[in-house]
Amino acid sequence: MSVPMPGAGPAAVGDLLPRFIRDVPDYPQPGVVFKDITPLLADGAAFAAAVAALADGQGKIDKVAGIEARGFILAAPVACHLGVGFVPVRKVGKLPGPTHAETYQLEYGTATVEVHTDAFAPGERVLLIDDVLATGGTAAATAALIRRCGAEVTTLAVLIELGFLGGRANLSGLPVRSLLAV
Repeated sequence: MSVPMPGAGPAAVGDLLPRFIRDVPDYPQPGVVFKDITPLLADGAAFAAAVAALADGQGKIDKVAGIEARGFILAAPVACHLGVGFVPVRKVGKLPGPTHAETYQLEYGTATVEVHTDAFAPGERVLLIDDVLATGGTAAATAALIRRCGAEVTTLAVLIELGFLGGRANLSGLPVRSLLAV
């Protein structure tokens, strides 16, 4: 279902997103309701509107960082939209060359994300993008990596915020902008 959305701002996109995000119960484990964004990605107009809404009103940005893996899909076109570079933040062991790593707690253990040591220059302003804000652990670890490079994280922008998980509280004052809160 392609929907024309010329000039759709963040509020209009927030109203539109539920039509393009599919709930998948019990994935990847029982009790979890996975937010599937593939219908959004498959609709050119809706995807373009989401990218534009994530980029909207960000001010001066030098780079856009995307968190593996669905954050890549959103962050790269946002970077193009803003005319700036894109930096992938990867799971441990996926980047060649020297990296900074940050380990964080999960409900069931730990995880680690990495970025190249030269990914950001000191003083650069970085927009951080991901698909979903849940508990905030991955976003907090990624923000720490960006800061370790000497750059400033201006905003975390996400498609969906799972408010019931309290992720904002774990982000140490980092501004968060979500297009849809559930």
